[in-house]
Amino acid sequence: MYDLIVIGSGPGGYVAAIRAAQLGLKTAIIEKYPTLGGTCLNVGCIPSKALLDSSEHYHNAAHSFKTHGIDLKDLKVNFKQMISRKRDVVKQNVEGIQYLMKKNKIDVHQGLGVFKDKNTVVIQKEGDKKEEISGKNIIIATGSKPANLPFINLDKERIITSTEALELKEVPKHLVIIGGGIIGLELGSVYARLGAKVSVVEFMDGIIPTMDKTMGKELQKSLKKLGIEFYLKHKVTGVVRKGKEVTVTAQNSEDKEVTIKGDYVLVSIGRRPYTEGLNAEAAGVKINDKGQIEVDEHLKTSVDHIYAIGDVVKGTMLAHKAEEEGVFVAEQLAGQKPHINYLLIPGVVYTWPEVASVGYTEEQLKDKGKKYKTGKFLFMASGRARASGDTDGLVKVLADAETDEILGVHMIGPRTADMIAEAVVAMEYRASAEDIARMSHAHPTYTEVFREACLAATDNRALHV
Repeated sequence: MYDLIVIGSGPGGYVAAIRAAQLGLKTAIIEKYPTLGGTCLNVGCIPSKALLDSSEHYHNAAHSFKTHGIDLKDLKVNFKQMISRKRDVVKQNVEGIQYLMKKNKIDVHQGLGVFKDKNTVVIQKEGDKKEEISGKNIIIATGSKPANLPFINLDKERIITSTEALELKEVPKHLVIIGGGIIGLELGSVYARLGAKVSVVEFMDGIIPTMDKTMGKELQKSLKKLGIEFYLKHKVTGVVRKGKEVTVTAQNSEDKEVTIKGDYVLVSIGRRPYTEGLNAEAAGVKINDKGQIEVDEHLKTSVDHIYAIGDVVKGTMLAHKAEEEGVFVAEQLAGQKPHINYLLIPGVVYTWPEVASVGYTEEQLKDKGKKYKTGKFLFMASGRARASGDTDGLVKVLADAETDEILGVHMIGPRTADMIAEAVVAMEYRASAEDIARMSHAHPTYTEVFREACLAATDNRALHV
């Protein structure tokens, strides 16, 4: 009998297994697909970043290199090679996880994990082959799948999800994206840079609607420079394919019908928890009406020794959130007392400019009736940003009006995906805006913009504006 069985090998599952093994627990992991790593490594975070980087290199070569004194001719996209490189990146990462399983002596079982009872999991392999394993503790880490609208028929050829968008055989002529959230905008950026016309249809009145509104407005300005067009406050009513053409119909805010025709439609309206085939009821595990597994503050399900983490439980669907939860459960099982501050799990959009955020948004502070002050600083005023030619965006700091404690940090600009970590550290230690303002930041760096925003929040003391 295992001390711990983990069902699912995404970032939450494999990290939970590694930490449990480090702590001396005999651990097994079950994965239904041939490769480890889940959505993130195979058809999510990693391959999308590979394509984002490749497309950004091409876009810079086509639009920015001349300014830097680099002349090119006969520039073209080798899309087949771009996809091939993306596959290599995925392969290297997946093989890395396989190595970590061996290094930590974790037993890997390939097949669909199905509960027989609260301690027994049946692994359904190819054909009719089955294997049973038992565990004192079990973690469900089965992740999520792309969500869809009931009237849309996903043919996975022309009407696609993010999974198929990572494996296209050609650059679309006109890609219509349903949903102005993170995944859609990242993939839209990839294809817009490579020459596709991109149209985004969003039900809400702004893009990246879960983030601070300032970020959405600034990102929309930048993406418009790429040629991406936006249909905000539009409710999609139909998607019909005829040959190589797909027609999207939508109702605008004035109840008028709008028609958009493209050769590909990407449905990107979020993701849903994935528990199909798990047979959770056989173990007594409760699933709510949103499809999420219900857990308490210790991530324990309705069954005492069964836990659930990641996309399958409430909260943001982020790989690093799942990792934190995996470590949290493993350490609890070993008798430790870990904690997670969900407010301080950062969110990132890997467009260019990048968007990164942690803590409260301005809208949330207003709803709470919290008195706060705001400090902003533009990348346009940064020497480093001018040197690299990345002057779009700003950093916005929200601080308590009385104590000056930083309550939220929202960044859009170059390398903010990396810069946000300083804000997370600051907020973890409950730093004030003045604390950051008084710390020396190397010059010239992008991080100086964060310092200047903190100075701006501290009695409007920004120096370089």
